[in-house]
This record gives sequence, structure tokens and C-alpha cells, in this order.
Amino acid sequence: MADFPEILTNSRFYLELKLAGSQEPIDGYFMECQGFKTTQEVIEISEVTPQTWGKAGNANGRIVRTKIPGNITYSNIILRRGLTISMTIWNWLAAIQEGNWSEQRRDGSLVIYNQAAEEKFRLEFKNAWPSSYIISDVKADGSEHEIEEIEVVVEELKRVKVS
Repeated sequence: MADFPEILTNSRFYLELKLAGSQEPIDGYFMECQGFKTTQEVIEISEVTPQTWGKAGNANGRIVRTKIPGNITYSNIILRRGLTISMTIWNWLAAIQEGNWSEQRRDGSLVIYNQAAEEKFRLEFKNAWPSSYIISDVKADGSEHEIEEIEVVVEELKRVKVS
């Protein structure tokens, strides 16, 4: 019997965030995230060659188009979790808002586990910082959990091999 790659489900993952200077081993566990996207721009270059072309032997040259890779961009990551009493995420955002953003950029990773709770997938991001923070609407008669949402800007996104 051949070994087939295991299909990873989205029911066993969490995103862990560790901030420098924290007293906690992990500063945030998130159960929902979106926006892990990387895009490479396409640059089209047109060159005119001295080659003649067509039945008439047009001497104006032939246009050759080449597409080459350009800048890489990464979308913002949106993280959601149930509201906790932890002030870590709020303090991180506040430090950014106070103008301390260059010292507050952090690294993190998205980890997905198989059904046996073994790490099988890791996507790392670099130099992240929060750009927005939302708490879901509060209703006194509601039975839903309060949701905390943070949007994080990332400068680099890379899939790494899990050993």
C-alpha cells in the first residue's frame, strides 16, 4: 500500500504569538485566522528586436514580451479568539499607537496539527505589528461569547518544513 500525504483539517490548529519581554510562555492563542496570502507582482518587459517579421518583411523589428517576477507582498492577518482578561494584545497595540512601532514588531507562526496532536504544518511571519483591534458588540441579553479581533501587518510570510 502506498503512503499518501495526510490531508490536514482546519479543526486542529491554533496560532501562537510570543512577544518579547513577556512573562508568559505564549502571549496569545487564536482559534480563527484569515489573510495568510502572499502575492508576487508581475513585471512585463517589452523589447524590440532587429528581426524582420510578416510576409512583407517588416523591418521595424519584432516586439518580444517577457514577464518577470517583481515585488512580493503579504496581506494582513486577521486573528480572532474569545475575549480574555489578558491585556497583552491591548498593550501591544497601545505601544504601537504611542509611536513605539519599530521596537514592537514581532514574529509568530501558524501551527496546524494532525488528529494525533502532532505538528504537521508551520507558517512563520516576521516583523508583525497590530493595525486594528475590535471587540464584538456587547449585549446584556445575549448568550454569545465576546470575540476579540486583531489585524496584524506582516512583512514576511514563509512556510517552513516541520521535522
